[in-house]
Amino acid sequence: MGEGATDKREAANAAASPSPGLHRSPPQADSGSLAAMLCPVLQSACEGRLSPVQWFRSAWQAGGASTGTATYQLTPTRSIDVVVKLPVGPLEYQWTTRVGACEPAVEHHTGPTPRVLAAGAELGGYDLAWLVVEKLAGQPLSAMLSHDAVQGLLHAAAVWYKAAADVRDIADCTPPKRENWADLIARGREAVRDNSLPDEQRWNEALKHVQRVLPRLVQHWEARRINTWCHGDLHPGNAMLRAPVPGANGDTSAAGRCVLIDLALVHAGHWVEDALYLERLFWAKPDMLFGIKPVATVARFRRELGLDTSDDYGSIALLRRTLMAATVPAFLEHEGHPKYVRSALDVLERSMRSMGL
Repeated sequence: MGEGATDKREAANAAASPSPGLHRSPPQADSGSLAAMLCPVLQSACEGRLSPVQWFRSAWQAGGASTGTATYQLTPTRSIDVVVKLPVGPLEYQWTTRVGACEPAVEHHTGPTPRVLAAGAELGGYDLAWLVVEKLAGQPLSAMLSHDAVQGLLHAAAVWYKAAADVRDIADCTPPKRENWADLIARGREAVRDNSLPDEQRWNEALKHVQRVLPRLVQHWEARRINTWCHGDLHPGNAMLRAPVPGANGDTSAAGRCVLIDLALVHAGHWVEDALYLERLFWAKPDMLFGIKPVATVARFRRELGLDTSDDYGSIALLRRTLMAATVPAFLEHEGHPKYVRSALDVLERSMRSMGL
């Protein structure tokens, strides 16, 4: 979908339950000064293991969040580099701490998300969640995209599904948000008309046809199995590599695998949503997927991990792909590059033909 990531984070965190017993809001201050003011309290909460924090502002951060780097003393003789984040939203806090939990005695964490060294839902008596997680070396996968990087990202997604299911049963989920597909497609038709898009006639014909069959499409989509805690923002900028750790025989362990970051948009759904979220980012540049088909690849990794793929996920993916492509004109402000819009139209027409529409 073309909905902004910041808007989705705010909605997701608003829906998450606040930590019980907390009632004081942190003092009003800009993110940098608030973080600096609370740093001594944070070090105390970490029992003196956390070094002074070097705060910085990331281009992707929204609101009053602060991120910093420091070191964390695991043992009297061993420290590791860490990243400190505060405040963090309820969803990110809950999932990061649940999946990234690791016993102190474990030297090397191999999970699909960063290891959590310390965390809390309050700081200095204020309702302010914070995290201290392992610092992953290097740059996001987006800076070094390759066949192996895309494979690693999709494998990490499958490992995430297994880890998330282990910490929270999907049966406990809140029903997923229902998109107003009819409104989005109607807005898209208006955008096609008002912006004089190239291929205007093709878009009009395609969207009119989708509108005629939309009730049936939506009925089938809403009947899909809710079987996964989706990451919700699966792309190469939200993944990094954990440094390989040599084993006793010289081999490197799973610690060299891809690690997913940014868990603020986790939600219940069907796993094809993540695979197609990644796929659609490259509709205009399919070569950047290096021949990898995200849906089929995630399905294979799920099977290897013993996760269910028994439903007709190919048809579910085709349905989702059709709905997503049909809404692209509604988001021209975010997704209006001519090459991308034209590619979305190609995807929409192919998908409708494949569905016999």
